[in-house]
Amino acid sequence: MKRALVLSLAIIFGLGVAAFGQTLSGTWTVDISIDATQMNFATALDFSSTLTVNYAVGGWTFGSATTFIDTGWSDQVFTAVGSLGAYLFDSTLDLDPAGAFEKWIVEGGVTMGGMTFGMVFTLYPNDLTLDITASGSTNLVTISGTLSFGHLAYSVDPAVPGDNCDLDWQGITITAGFPFCCADIAATINFTCAGFQYAKFCVTGLTVANIPWLSLDACLLFELESKTLTLTPHIALGEVSCDFGLYADIVTTGGTGPLSVLTIGDIVISGIDVGCTIGGVDFYGISYWGAGAKPSILAGTPYWEAYKISTDDDGCCGPFTFDIMVFFDVNSLSLFDIAEFQADMSLVVASQFKFTMGLTYDVVNALQTWDLGFIVTWP
Repeated sequence: MKRALVLSLAIIFGLGVAAFGQTLSGTWTVDISIDATQMNFATALDFSSTLTVNYAVGGWTFGSATTFIDTGWSDQVFTAVGSLGAYLFDSTLDLDPAGAFEKWIVEGGVTMGGMTFGMVFTLYPNDLTLDITASGSTNLVTISGTLSFGHLAYSVDPAVPGDNCDLDWQGITITAGFPFCCADIAATINFTCAGFQYAKFCVTGLTVANIPWLSLDACLLFELESKTLTLTPHIALGEVSCDFGLYADIVTTGGTGPLSVLTIGDIVISGIDVGCTIGGVDFYGISYWGAGAKPSILAGTPYWEAYKISTDDDGCCGPFTFDIMVFFDVNSLSLFDIAEFQADMSLVVASQFKFTMGLTYDVVNALQTWDLGFIVTWP
């Protein structure tokens, strides 16, 4: 089933939720410029927006930076910074939303016995570089060195000599396990010499309160040009451990008159959703591919999948609310095929003054609406 599991954006925004010390934070910046000298609004409008989301858990911070311009989704960067024991790591994965892998940088370092060792690994499409450093000092002597592998200058032109993988490097597969909301995620990420190949996220034992004997295993496979969801049902006893739900129906025949035997047939699952609160920030996601009216935040839209991040907190002067929603349409089969982006904000500046702002961005037709407003009350 080529459908995106509702956990997908959550995994992009942050790999997992631990039972302690987790925070979900972010920023949203919008720059809009209108050139009044232009007669055509399409050429007069200059729009850019960057959404940054960071999730901190267990000494690690996972981040996502998404950039839109007036022609569409222009850049996507994922980051991970943290430590494993005495080793420090910093990783940056840069992808082109059009479906191209740009580069992956991994930096690591450790200090032992007065010596500092470092490593910088950079993978380009069909090329790589590796720098290994070491340094140390005493009261009188300071020594440092750098061992470099790969090309000094990378070229995207395959006709340039030397554009190939060095060191007979074939690839790397990274596996990890972490919790997210109510599910334990098993992740596998694979790179070859050509770049990013796939990321696979699997959960097991998802249960629903109203169907306690049914559990599901779900695996979501991301590739640059596709994403595939596989649901595997199991008969098992269990309870829902957090806000996870299925949209399901049971196919029946008969049972409407005399001599008509009621037959209970297949269980048809037409949607899945999940929600949780992380450090005061609410996350909700839904995928629905059934017929008829769509549920929840998909209601009244032409889309089949959506994700929402929202918060309600104290601002400088009064209550501050903020939410971001991302929608996918039926043709959104690859990782970056976003159809629509919505954001709303309100801030109570004073007891008599409330400021609001909303933005709707259609990736195909660019900026659709940008609303500014305020409410003033007095005795």
